[in-house]
Amino acid sequence: MKGVRVRRMCGRWSVATVLRACDAEHMTIRGAVLVLIAVLAACPALAQERRCGWIHNPTPANWWLVDRDGRWDIMSQGGPRPAGMDNIPDLTERHWVRTNGYYGYGCACMSVVTDARTQSIRRIGSVQQLPLERCSADRALPPP
Repeated sequence: MKGVRVRRMCGRWSVATVLRACDAEHMTIRGAVLVLIAVLAACPALAQERRCGWIHNPTPANWWLVDRDGRWDIMSQGGPRPAGMDNIPDLTERHWVRTNGYYGYGCACMSVVTDARTQSIRRIGSVQQLPLERCSADRALPPP
């Protein structure tokens, strides 16, 4: 299998597509498995990571997280909705600063899949709301 194809698989091709491509080149099952392992190792964006910081929801359908690495867009009004948005609990009950009706910001840790190129969150695995003091005390975070 050519290196160009392997690079294009990262995040764009499914496992079934990889196996079909391997079969088209008459690879053995062992060879196909080795190619899949290499592709998955080359795709760090497929792994969940834990990111903690200020989670903002200033207006309907606008969400982002600001952590020590910067701003991570979660969702913009009219844009795509990442998988796992339903994993965000109701953050407005405790530890939430209202800036616009029920909308505002809080402090949270999220297990997410990110796209570093676009600085966006593609999939949300879980969200744990934290006390506001936790983010306020973190010197690596800018003020909300």
